Amino acid sequence: MKVTENTRIADVVSDPVLGDWGRLLFPADAGYMYGSTLGNLRLTWYMALDPSMTVAVVNDVRGRAATGKTVFIDIYSDAEKVADPWKADTGLFFFPGEKGAPTAIVSAGGGFAYVGAMQDSFPHCLELSRRGYNAFALIYRPGSQTACQDLARAIAMLHERAGELGISMEGYSLWGGSAGARMSAWLGSYGTESFGEAAFPRPAMCVVNYTGLSEVTGSEPPTFSAVGTGDGIASWRTMQQRIEAIRASGTPAQIEVFSGLPHGFGIGAGTEAEGWLDDAVAFWEQNR
Repeated sequence: MKVTENTRIADVVSDPVLGDWGRLLFPADAGYMYGSTLGNLRLTWYMALDPSMTVAVVNDVRGRAATGKTVFIDIYSDAEKVADPWKADTGLFFFPGEKGAPTAIVSAGGGFAYVGAMQDSFPHCLELSRRGYNAFALIYRPGSQTACQDLARAIAMLHERAGELGISMEGYSLWGGSAGARMSAWLGSYGTESFGEAAFPRPAMCVVNYTGLSEVTGSEPPTFSAVGTGDGIASWRTMQQRIEAIRASGTPAQIEVFSGLPHGFGIGAGTEAEGWLDDAVAFWEQNR
């Protein structure tokens, strides 16, 4: 199947090359998704998706799957999914970089109602992999507690399977936008042990984009944030105050504020925010 902007979403979901996990490229709850093709796909609460990036993501994962490479990784066992069928809607999409390179785990937003990965995590992972980093996009169960439990499980599993996957978890980073940003911040501050897993090393850096989280515990990892002044969901002033409070506690923190930009700009291609991802990578490297 040649994937283009005119490819039907239903054809991607049913593509045998993608197996059962092709459906998880899109929201499990279709009520938050609009459009019938990759080119006209829209997601609730997000700016317009870049169709060329959507096509690039699908072609990337499909191409690797067709050659037998690891693309999708379950975070729960079959027995766990039988006991809780909701866990069948979880997993990690792997975008490999260089062998042994550092790892980023990216959690998309969606208001803890759905997972907006095609705008808020897949593009980030594809770009990070192109820069040589190993990147994973988490598909989680919506709900703040279940989402954090799934992220904690993903962190634990990647530590345990790092050698097998050819990745390094030393100095790993957590990335997120909107609801996913809160997940990144909470796991960074409270650790995997607060969400049902054993204690694993905390991340070297957290990306916490366009979310109005204000709490500062004093145990935050180095934190990078980006937001637009036109965001009607997340206050840029609240975010700036949080970054200032983290700095005041002695922890490195950085924020980029973009004039007039609304919520959910993703990697920011074609907007004033274009380039923030490279700035976040530089911040990560400074703090690994």
